[in-house]
Amino acid sequence: MKKSMEETKEYIGMWVTADGFIKHELLPNNRYDEARGNRKSAYQGRYTVKANHIDYTDDTGFTADGEFREGILYHAGMVLYKKAD
Repeated sequence: MKKSMEETKEYIGMWVTADGFIKHELLPNNRYDEARGNRKSAYQGRYTVKANHIDYTDDTGFTADGEFREGILYHAGMVLYKKAD
C-alpha cells in the first residue's frame, strides 16, 4: 500500500505552477509562504496535512484546502508540481 503524504512528509518543500507564477513553499514547521509573480510572501500562514489532504489558514484567517494526488498538489483551482531540491 502506498504511503500518504502525511506519512512520507514529501509535501515539505517548494511547489510551483507550470508557468512558475505561483510558488508555494511548505515549511517543516507547518508554515507556508506563497509568492505570486514578483510579489514574495504574498500569502503566509499555517497548514496541516492528514493523509493526502492539506488544510490552510493564512495569517488573515482565510482558509482553503487541497489534495495531493500522484505527486501533484491540487489547491484552490491551481495545479502545483514539486520542485526538485
